[in-house]
Amino acid sequence: MKIAMLQMQVIAGDIEGNTNKGLTLVNEAAAKADVIILPEIWTTGYALKNVAQTAETIDGPLITRLTGIARNNNVNIIAGSVPLRLNSRIYNSAVIIDRQGNRITSYEKVHLFSMYGEERFFSQGSKLGLLSLDKVAVGVGICYDLRFPELFRSLALQGAQAVFVPAEWPAARGHHWRTLVQARAIENHMYICAVNCVGEHKGSPFYGHSLLVDPEGVIVAEGGDHETIIYGELDPARVAEARKGMLSFADRRPDIYAD
Repeated sequence: MKIAMLQMQVIAGDIEGNTNKGLTLVNEAAAKADVIILPEIWTTGYALKNVAQTAETIDGPLITRLTGIARNNNVNIIAGSVPLRLNSRIYNSAVIIDRQGNRITSYEKVHLFSMYGEERFFSQGSKLGLLSLDKVAVGVGICYDLRFPELFRSLALQGAQAVFVPAEWPAARGHHWRTLVQARAIENHMYICAVNCVGEHKGSPFYGHSLLVDPEGVIVAEGGDHETIIYGELDPARVAEARKGMLSFADRRPDIYAD
């Protein structure tokens, strides 16, 4: 499974510019990848004060354009995350589209980043993002979710072989980024594909360094601090090998763990 990580520059509030750039990158990657992943809230950035007016809808023009690209190019798309209106609420949502242009599901961010006041703009998700792409069991998390190992362990216990994580991760905590991505991969014997943006928000730069990490914690592919498309290969057989070689799932003691 060939992965394309779209590490794009996101400019807060420039919805038209961000959207056009993101779609251009999606079209560029579509001929070379099986799965394309965009960053977190790549259309709006963290300019959220008008999110009630600018939120996308599941059948709106952006998602419709993405489903068309997926169908016309026979490619799966994890549409990063966008502010999405669902049942009169607005969520930080990742919409997943298959090769036929079907919207398989969406994942609504479970852990809202209180440090940036996300709870003022978004409702909290209440379900795991677990699905199948090309017969591979995959999960979805969004940015801050990386700090909650319980989420990734729950996905792994339900069969996920890889988890895709769109993000807007700052350079100020860049040293956490790679460590957390590798830790989630190692402890769950799965691939983690974490796609960050570049640029800045209110003078604070984003970290970039989107990366694909294998089930042993080895970095398969990693970007730098500039806008680019990073390609990497994901081999589900490596997950089975890692889980056979290290029996930590079988050795768990859920009977003594706290809730």
